[in-house]
This record gives sequence, C-alpha cells and structure tokens, in this order.
Amino acid sequence: MTAQPSEANAQRLARAERLMADRAYEPAHALCMEALSADPGAAGAWFLLGVLAADHDNPGKAAELFARAASLDLDDPRAPAQLARCLIALNRRDEALTQAQVAAGRGPADALTLDTLGVVYSRAGLHGRAIGFFEAAFAREPRNASFAYNLAASRQFSGDFEGAEAAYAQALALDPSLHRAWSSRVQLRRQTPQANFIPELEAQFAAAGADADRRLHLGHALAKTYEDLGEPETALDWLIRAKSAKRRQVGYDRRADADLFAAAQATFGAGDVATGDPSDRPIFVVGLPRTGTTLADRILSSHSQVTSAGELTNFGLILKRMTGSPGAFVLDETTLEAAGEIDLRKAGAAYLQSVAPLVAGEGRFVDKMPLNFVYAGLIHRALPNARIICLRRHPMDAGLSNFRQLFATGFSYYDYAYDLADIGAYYAEFDRLAAHWRAVLPPDRFAELAYEDLVADQEGETRRILDFCGLDFEPRCLAFHENTAPVATASSVQVRNPIYASSIGRWRRYGPGLEPLRSALEAAGVAVEDQGR
Repeated sequence: MTAQPSEANAQRLARAERLMADRAYEPAHALCMEALSADPGAAGAWFLLGVLAADHDNPGKAAELFARAASLDLDDPRAPAQLARCLIALNRRDEALTQAQVAAGRGPADALTLDTLGVVYSRAGLHGRAIGFFEAAFAREPRNASFAYNLAASRQFSGDFEGAEAAYAQALALDPSLHRAWSSRVQLRRQTPQANFIPELEAQFAAAGADADRRLHLGHALAKTYEDLGEPETALDWLIRAKSAKRRQVGYDRRADADLFAAAQATFGAGDVATGDPSDRPIFVVGLPRTGTTLADRILSSHSQVTSAGELTNFGLILKRMTGSPGAFVLDETTLEAAGEIDLRKAGAAYLQSVAPLVAGEGRFVDKMPLNFVYAGLIHRALPNARIICLRRHPMDAGLSNFRQLFATGFSYYDYAYDLADIGAYYAEFDRLAAHWRAVLPPDRFAELAYEDLVADQEGETRRILDFCGLDFEPRCLAFHENTAPVATASSVQVRNPIYASSIGRWRRYGPGLEPLRSALEAAGVAVEDQGR
C-alpha cells in the first residue's frame, strides 16, 4: 500500500501542480523541493519534477524522475505512463512497452494518461493497441481537441477514414486553430467546388502571422485543396508561401548533406567483402520519400511469408550506440566514418534481436525506412544476405512529391524539402549515391524498382521483386490495397486503393513555378526530359 502524503505536502503538491499547468516552473520546482525535504519518498514531487524535465525537452532526466515516482507509488498509473513516453522518445521501445503495460495494469486512469499510452503504442507501431486508449481518453474528456486529433490520426492509420474525418471535425469544432487537424483532414478525401474549406483555411492562414508551423500546415491544406480543384499552379503558389518561413527558420545547409552522402559512399567500395550475420530475413525498402516505398512495402507484406515491421530506425540507432559517436544526431558523417571500425557482424545480430518483438517467428520481414538508403553499404556489410530494394522515380516527379509532402517538422533530415532548389540538389546527391550502390553492391542483394515501371507492369515488376527476394509469386501481392494492416505513413490513404497512374508526369501540370527544381537538377547533371528513373 502506497503511503499517503501529509496534509502539508498534499497542499504543496497541489499548488505545484497548478503552477506547472501555468508553466510557472520556478515556484513549482521550489514547492517540490520543499515536499521532498519534508518527505524524500513523496512520489508526487518526483512525478512533477519529471514533468518539469519533460517540458524542458530532457527525456533522459525525466525518465529517471518518473522511474523514481513509479517505484514509490505502486497505485498511480501516471508515472509509468509518462516514463513509457520518455523511453519511446529515447528509442528504448521494449522498455517503453513494459512500462506502458505496468501503467495499464494499475487500474482506472485519467484522460491524459490514457492518451499518453495511446501515443506510446502508436509510436511503437502498435496502432491496433493504441486506438482503444485514444477512444477512452476522448470519451473521458470530449472537450479536449488534442485528444480528438490523436484519435482521428489513429483511425486514419487503421484505415477507418470516415471515423477519422469525424474525429478531425470534432477537433476543429473544439479548436478551429488546430492547424495539424486541418492539414490532416483535407488529405482524407477529394475536395470539390461544393465541399471545401477554403474560406476557413485562408482565414486561419492570415491569422497565423509569422508562426512558421501554422503557415506550413494551413498552406499545405490549401495546396491540396487547389490541386483537387484542378488548379495546380495555384496549389504550387500556396506551397511556396507555406514553406518559405520554415525554410528560413531551419537554415538548411546543402553542404552538410553533401558531406553526409560522401561519407555514406565511403562505407562500401568496389572489392569490399561483407562478412556479417548470415540471416536473410530482412528486406530493406529504401529511397527518397514519396517515391513508392510504402507501395513496395504493401506489395511485399501481402505475401504469406512476409511481415511489415514498419518504418524502423533500429539499424541507425544500433550504429550510433556501437560507435559511441558524439553529437545528438543518429545519422551523421561522424557516425558513418566510425562505423567502419566496429564489428558489423555484431551490429547485424543486434539489429535482428531488436526487431524480434515486431516480427515473431522466422519469416521474412520488410523494414521500410526511406533514409536507410544512406546505410545501404553498411547494411550489406552487417547483413550480407539481406535484400535492399531502392525505389526510383522521375526526378521532377520525385522532387515535386517531396515538396508537396508535409514532413514531421521536428525531423531535421528532411529540411531540404522546404525549397525547390534544395530538393533538386538533394536529389542529385541521392542519384549519385544510388549509382554507387548499383555499381558496388551485388545485384542479387541490391535492386532498384522504378515507380513508373511498377505502374506500367504491376505483375511483371511484382514477380521480379519477389524473385529477387527469393519468394514465390502469390496473386495476393497484386491486391495489396486489400491488406488491412495499419499504415502510419503519408501514403495511408493512397495504398488503400488499387495502383493508379495519375501521379506519373504530374510535374508537367505545374507550369514555370517548378523552374528552380529543374534548374538545380540540370546544374547537377541530372537529365530531366527523357529520364524515367
């Protein structure tokens, strides 16, 4: 039985909690320290200090404090739930899921704790488990717009688009300024002259002022609307307006990515030999975002012997941990250079162990993380029997699709996508690296798949890729849109439909506004007009 705080400490902690809600951190911290001076076992004080650390973007310290609180109060589910959220942010997935289970087993929880558990399971890729917590959180607090938004996103990932739209509508009814809900809602269905949100979106964009994130989301929603209305040049104008402030804010440096690609190329060269873990279970689907990686994943994972593990950062995290390279970034030049000095056979084995909870059994599995194209040489050295499938797409369509995509704003690896010329330069670097992998990696381990070829000959290309992976053809792979597994990517709507060709050559509809992209590609030596790849 957990000891109850004294009346004086209970009052201190109640005041501290109110102050924390108002972000009055200094007096709240002082009250927590007073409570701990009176009773070092005051779980509530440790919990609030954990909240303070989390609010200051220090998940490592917050995890320590929440763990202390959870060990002192064995009844309250809040501390293990918040601990789980910190652990998932620290990429300690298994530990996070253990703490989430502890929290769920402690009985009735408040709405915030239920929502927190939904976030943990969602970020762990367990969307079927997450949705029940989001439903319960919103049922407890039906006036909370953020809870409605999380529920909507969870429904969208699970393929319940009508339910998702209803929840997005509820979120916006509660808070019309919730920009994330606007950008998500318009993606769910085609906007029409009779049914669209242009007046509301333009009013919200005007009210966004200098807020770069709000402008980004609202501008993307308007761009999607005008595309649906058959006005691509107007859509492009909105995208440029939406992204300009964010481009200035992030201060993207092309040279840093050029150095990164050069370091990646040096990880495997002609004549190098791979002697890593012999498992042939992994199939890595890589490439630029928005070039068909999710489509390839769905086709492969529709096979009876293949499971989709989702978009995993496991391989990069293992390299970062094993190299011990400095810096906050997982993927950087220093880590790639240091990776040549570690035991990559152990790295391959560690990767397989890390994904085991996601892919039970001994069957094949797909790791669909586009950015893994940077690691292709190291993946082959660590797992020489793994297959790597690199998606390719016409450079103008690939560049436009990256510009049209609303990437997670906290993920700096996609900072190139706020400017058309930056995208062109990035594509050129990617193209050179893909050519290098094509030249030095064994053709039975590294294959390219052109999106245009897949659309033109779905069965032929599906058979080719299955054969490359050592898998027999199954007709169900052609019906990938009937795959009911959750999809937590930007393609969550598209891959629920049969394959279509309308996005091929889309760039030609956008007029002279795409000239910066074309110029950057041609300046870097990338052919545009006659290139299908």
